[in-house]
Amino acid sequence: MIPKLINLPKIQDVRGNLSFFEYPNQLPFVIERTYWIYDVPGGESRGSHAFKEQQEFIIALSGSFDVILNDGKKEINFTLNRSYYGLYIPCKYWRKLENFSTNSLAMIVSDKVYDENDYIRDYEEFKILKNV
Repeated sequence: MIPKLINLPKIQDVRGNLSFFEYPNQLPFVIERTYWIYDVPGGESRGSHAFKEQQEFIIALSGSFDVILNDGKKEINFTLNRSYYGLYIPCKYWRKLENFSTNSLAMIVSDKVYDENDYIRDYEEFKILKNV
């Protein structure tokens, strides 16, 4: 699979909009873990790792930020700034989140519980895994 933006249902109402995601209608995996990133100081970044097996789906619930993905050969930048779409990231993609706006909130769901052994934190090791 390749990374892709996934549009989510957007139910508009004068009282406020509502969006959601569920498996298998929007997500290609069953959710095992949910976490969020917030209060990121100006100029800081998050991520800078890949996963051997874990898949993720990232949404900007508030504000905006960039997700830079690298497959070992090229980079692609996704700007997330709406809560009615998110970015699906399959395993074996190096990711970095940066350019967080004030009060941004990133929500991430994954198909695995936390496992430090699934992380690839060294870019050279990542390139070896990708055979680059």
